[in-house]
Amino acid sequence: MLRSLYSGVSGMKNFQTELDTIGNNIANVNTYGYKKGRVTFKDAISQTLVSATPGTSAQQVGLGSQIGSIDTVDTSGSPESTGRPLDFAITGDGYFRVRDGNDTYYTRAGNFYFDNNRRLVNSEGFAVLDTNGQAITLKADVKSFSVATDGTISDQDGNTIGIISIATFQNPAGLTKAGGNLYTTANSNAGQVTVSQPGVSQPGQKGAGTIKSGYLEMSNVDLSEELTNMIVAERGFQANTRIITTSDEILQELVNLKR
Repeated sequence: MLRSLYSGVSGMKNFQTELDTIGNNIANVNTYGYKKGRVTFKDAISQTLVSATPGTSAQQVGLGSQIGSIDTVDTSGSPESTGRPLDFAITGDGYFRVRDGNDTYYTRAGNFYFDNNRRLVNSEGFAVLDTNGQAITLKADVKSFSVATDGTISDQDGNTIGIISIATFQNPAGLTKAGGNLYTTANSNAGQVTVSQPGVSQPGQKGAGTIKSGYLEMSNVDLSEELTNMIVAERGFQANTRIITTSDEILQELVNLKR
């Protein structure tokens, strides 16, 4: 069979994966704290027809392409003013820490709320953690509060209620998406962990960003860029289908030779 058939099939599969990634980016263009994905390709193995010799280059035919990686582009989105005191945006590096039972997650989406127990939680009901790894809870006598850029939450008398913690990573792009604007550092093989253990600190310290109350970080998806990438991926997919069609026509001509 013609090698070009398999090259065309591999190209179609890869461009389909890229279109899936682009479609997910476009779907999350208005998702707070969302980090867009990016697909990279690499060539597959090449068949050597003639080996290289001194003074002569090798003759090789490529056998298609494959997915090199699907990256998370960890650039900051634009802060959007909401005027809501419990909306927080991180200016700089770092992620909020939230906990569900014994599981700790990380997020850039800072739309928080108070639950029935007066705990500060995210939209999933996961407790927002302070620098000591504890849930931030308002006492019954607290009537109002304010949040400083260093994450300190103070009541109406100036007493500190808690300090919102921020986790920083050496390789934030290696975090695993868990859905619901959440990320994890979990990896079943400790030898393949790409993210360092979180360096928990107060906002504005140890490389962590500061907090802006009344703002939310928008998605870092550039819609015009994604639409352009979609057109390029679509044309690439069409070109690979044309390779398959042309290869099929050649095979049909070979079959017709005996007639």
